[in-house]
Amino acid sequence: MDTSKAPDLTAEQKRWAFLGSTMLLTAVGFLGFAFAEGIMLPFAIGWVVLQMFGYVGSLKLGNGDLAHPLFKTQVMLHMMVLGLLIALVIRATPG
Repeated sequence: MDTSKAPDLTAEQKRWAFLGSTMLLTAVGFLGFAFAEGIMLPFAIGWVVLQMFGYVGSLKLGNGDLAHPLFKTQVMLHMMVLGLLIALVIRATPG
């Protein structure tokens, strides 16, 4: 595949691509943890599937622009899910 004619990404697109990939890797990491511990498996599987469909759909509708508002919304949605997951873990921790 020849990528010599691909346009360079802007700084904003690089930031949102980094945030999106960080959220996806976090979800995959939590999926591995959920499989290892045997807890919250439906949530972990659903979160990864939701991200895959959400990112692909938002990039398709945004014509591949990583700084499109639909893609930004997907990233922020998954940041909120991560925040809720962290709150859930903090609440469930005895002490």
